[in-house]
Amino acid sequence: MRFISLHRADGRIVPGIILRRDGVDMAVDVTHPANPPWYAALPADLLAWVEAGLDTLSARLASGRYADAACVPLSQASLAAPLPRPGKVVGAAFNFHDALRERGMPPPASPVIFIKSGRTVIGPGQAVRLATDVGNVTYEAELGVVIGRTALRIDAADAMDHVAGYLIVNDVSASDMVRADKAFVRGKSQPTFCPCGPWIATPDEIADAGALGVRLRLDGIARQQGNTADLVFGIAELIAHASTQMPLDPGDIIATGTPAGVAIAHDPPAWLRAGSAMIAEVDGLGALHNPIVAEGRT
Repeated sequence: MRFISLHRADGRIVPGIILRRDGVDMAVDVTHPANPPWYAALPADLLAWVEAGLDTLSARLASGRYADAACVPLSQASLAAPLPRPGKVVGAAFNFHDALRERGMPPPASPVIFIKSGRTVIGPGQAVRLATDVGNVTYEAELGVVIGRTALRIDAADAMDHVAGYLIVNDVSASDMVRADKAFVRGKSQPTFCPCGPWIATPDEIADAGALGVRLRLDGIARQQGNTADLVFGIAELIAHASTQMPLDPGDIIATGTPAGVAIAHDPPAWLRAGSAMIAEVDGLGALHNPIVAEGRT
């Protein structure tokens, strides 16, 4: 099943699902008051659903009967980030073989991970805002993994049991800050620097998360085109390793790394600029559209 967060007309962000009706993907506001009472009584945010277990909800939600007032074509829905405020985003650096070849770097001996603030997360259609004092900012299209069960010092063999689903992450990064600091946190954690979405797909929706195309276009130009088959450390290894460094909680997101083609790799470099627009795509997970604006603009 595909899970979403929706903007209601009253400004609230509420959880929902995507169902196919008569060949059209429909966004369903599950807790809409017009629906039967059981649905309206569900928790009013998707994080609570993740904590309860998306797999346990899927069967009942898929067979539900929803009021017409609660349904809108997905193309007309106003989507928020599926998890607007995850506890944390754990990123993986240097985790694509093609990106390492592009840089002339050997693969790391173990995963290189960093923390990205959950407050950086924005949703589909929301703008990445560039501060005037933050230069040389790049896109980074990635497969994101949503943690569904607390993980602490787990083995890779058990790691996939802790996965609630998958989504697209665009790990926007201020390259100059990363280089100056020789660390990732500041350059990765600027406001709006983590577009996520457009939905969370449960594992049964994805035939093989280790063989998904990952692409990014900037102003219509293809800038990244990779595949998760090229990951240095796979999803299970990343989760297991991260769980040795910190507890992973339901709703945390693991960003698995980005393929070749980040901004600095192009001639001239394809740094993000106000007025541009980018689309990140991962097979089976849709497309994540985000414009770029100067800070203080709309």
